[in-house]
Amino acid sequence: MSHLTYEQRYAIETLLSCGKSQKEISELLSVSGSTISRELKRNIDLRNKVYRAKLAQAKYENRLLSKPKYSKFDNELKAVVRALLRIDYSPEQVTGYLKKKGEITVSHESIYQFIWLDKKNKGDLYTHLRRKGRRYRKRGSSKDSRGCIVGRIGIEKRPQEAMNRTTFGHLEVDTIIGKNHKGAIITLNDLTSGMLWMRKVESRDAELVKTTLSDMLEQIKPYIKSITSDNGKEFAKHQDIADQYCDFFFANPYSPWERGANENLNGLIRQYIPKSSDFSNLSEQLIQEIENRINNRPRKRLGFEKPIFVMEKLLFNSEIAFVC
Repeated sequence: MSHLTYEQRYAIETLLSCGKSQKEISELLSVSGSTISRELKRNIDLRNKVYRAKLAQAKYENRLLSKPKYSKFDNELKAVVRALLRIDYSPEQVTGYLKKKGEITVSHESIYQFIWLDKKNKGDLYTHLRRKGRRYRKRGSSKDSRGCIVGRIGIEKRPQEAMNRTTFGHLEVDTIIGKNHKGAIITLNDLTSGMLWMRKVESRDAELVKTTLSDMLEQIKPYIKSITSDNGKEFAKHQDIADQYCDFFFANPYSPWERGANENLNGLIRQYIPKSSDFSNLSEQLIQEIENRINNRPRKRLGFEKPIFVMEKLLFNSEIAFVC
């Protein structure tokens, strides 16, 4: 292929923002490495050295005759959709992202049909879907025998501001358990931006969880307003966290919907780390990569903005510098 399309330039911008190398981008878009290298050299924004699809297209059109945009789901648009699916965008996220970036639209129903046709032809695009066709089982369906939390403050006392989702700093925390209950991952998320932080721990020992959670909170300490968890005994040291950072609240037993944002994020994580996974094989590098991927995926409830961008906007408005 000698020339890139407008759609492929959108994909290049997206993949670059996700930290992909030129080689990885060329493989995902099925074009030569020299094509990507030449595109970046010719069409990068010389002022700030950032590649922007719209600017690149304008430069291209100044050199060549204007090329019409695609109005149907043709092979080149499919290449763009395929590239976005392979970095784990959902069909709805692909549709919303393309619509937000320009005039080109393709329905998420069409993308699902494209995925299942690909599967029928022994393709693997379906493996990038969150559910992969498997039934989702809600947590909390079995009897909780983990004991009582001393000094527990119920979620009903949490500030209404947390549910309004207008400010950064109202957090939810949870643990994902490894195979045979060995090892765990602490997940921490902001209710408003959807921003996620993850950290692996060797066990759910309350002291270890408290120490690790404290380390996670330090990076955003100036902004923390509240923390909410379930009733797991790993959060028995909640008062130490409350004394150092903010009020600590607990959801009601068997009520996962009260922490819907965290439950949803745990579902996204399970796309990369299925249930019954052996956590002993999980590296910190892999966990960081999963965290970065999820924070750079556009969310429907955020108007298809990425959580990391929403967080930056919220913190910019707070007029306080933030170091992630």
